[in-house]
Amino acid sequence: MCGILTHPALVFSALEFAVSLIESVMLLGVWARFRHKTFMNSFNKYSGLALLAGAVCVFGFAPFAIFTLPVLSLAVLFAMLRREDSPRAAAWLGFYFGLGLFGAGISWIYVALHVYGDMPMQLAVPATLLFVAFLALFPALAAYMQARIVVAGGLRLVLVMPAIWVLTEWLRGTIFTGFPWLTLGYAHSDSPLAGYAVIFGVYGVSLVAAVSAGLLAVLAKARWTSPGKMALAILAILWSGGAFLRAVEWTQPSGEPFSVALVQGNIAQNLKFNEDALVGTLETYRRLILQSEARLTVLPETAFPLLRHEIPQNLIVQLRDHARKNGGDVLIGSFDRDQAGYYNSVFTIGSAEEQHYRKHHLVVFGEFIPLRPLLGWFINGVLDIPMGDLARGSESQPPLQVAGQQVAPDICYEDVFGEEVIRHLPQASILLNLSNDAWYGESHAADQHNQIAQMRALETGRMMLRATNTGVTSIIGKDGKVLQQLPQHQEAVLLGMAQGYTGSTPYVRWGNSGVMLLIAAMLTYVWVQRASTFRTMAGRSK
Repeated sequence: MCGILTHPALVFSALEFAVSLIESVMLLGVWARFRHKTFMNSFNKYSGLALLAGAVCVFGFAPFAIFTLPVLSLAVLFAMLRREDSPRAAAWLGFYFGLGLFGAGISWIYVALHVYGDMPMQLAVPATLLFVAFLALFPALAAYMQARIVVAGGLRLVLVMPAIWVLTEWLRGTIFTGFPWLTLGYAHSDSPLAGYAVIFGVYGVSLVAAVSAGLLAVLAKARWTSPGKMALAILAILWSGGAFLRAVEWTQPSGEPFSVALVQGNIAQNLKFNEDALVGTLETYRRLILQSEARLTVLPETAFPLLRHEIPQNLIVQLRDHARKNGGDVLIGSFDRDQAGYYNSVFTIGSAEEQHYRKHHLVVFGEFIPLRPLLGWFINGVLDIPMGDLARGSESQPPLQVAGQQVAPDICYEDVFGEEVIRHLPQASILLNLSNDAWYGESHAADQHNQIAQMRALETGRMMLRATNTGVTSIIGKDGKVLQQLPQHQEAVLLGMAQGYTGSTPYVRWGNSGVMLLIAAMLTYVWVQRASTFRTMAGRSK
């Protein structure tokens, strides 16, 4: 504990988690006061335990990364769901679990809305609470659906609950453009279960973790009877199997290692789009780039907060000459435009011909406004987000050929969608993420984002380079381990070596299809067993 107290970032994260937990409890109070009587009557000691289990689950994710806690938290929820025969009562337990999980885990949304988006507090607070409540509907849906399937307790815990839990995680990561943050598998980016990522992706890791939770629930009830011993044996096989898979080499080095410089400008978000600060911003990045002798230098998302044609030509020439002297290229985040609109993009200058990548997966309300004729006036009236209605880049864009590599870029939270990242593969030899998480202040959002990037490296068998404005700027190995990392909220350049890789992992070949087939097989088995049981019962009644 004393060691933790000597690290201000961890202390801040712990304090923020406590505040987030309080916000979750406040959310219950708000709803209990203003919602109907059914909601108020739904809260009891089991609801409180579900809420607490959801909040504790957050400690499994970065920056805490105690990967066993989400499994234990989900085991508690599964054990409580087994006691509930009513789908409605089960749904309330899932909802409370979701309130704890998302209330404690993503309350940093408020910082983006109020502190940097200038949304009035009286709107930002309910907006954050409503978003948390919306996300909590997915665990509620999972709890409701599993209760609708009448099957023996062991099968329900080990097959039904895990399968439906992961299906609703996938649904949350897909519907309304998707928000897969705090997907259970991300907590295992550096655990033995991470070995399954290379085959089934993050949802496959979620599935194994959820099955583990179900096995723990069986073990808690059966103890050292035959079912309990079997549950323990399966647990050991699953976790040791994951550890074995981590040791398998799925991809091979391509070419020689090369030097990289990942620039962290640490430009305050309230100054980033301030015209008076523009000259200082450009000078900061010019100075940091010219200090680098790396073959590949990468700037963060919209590091130059200008359209490509607005960037001073003398600056472009100076940076291009410097990159050519180093025998490589510089990648710069900026904006771009054509007849279709404006884009969040990255362009290259240096030894290779200039190339562009335009962000495809945009942030709802942050980068584009859905139903613009209906909602545009309201969003523009309450949020002050520069370039908040962008065009979408093409779904199929080639890797950037720079520094002797084929680089697969993604911008901001595009890297939370694994099946979109693999579109560049197997052609791409290395992954690259340009981000600006300054929107979320000194919260644990940036750490969670870096943990997500670790999973992308695991799934693809490629290194991941991350250049961010305020952090986390890092170099991640193909095994998902963070090799180098800059302190957050400091101006610095991360210098290191990177290696390109070739080859395809199983996940690169089939994406999320593998885990969906596995889930289908689990539920089909349950259906067959259920039908067999009903036939046996019908035969006995004759």
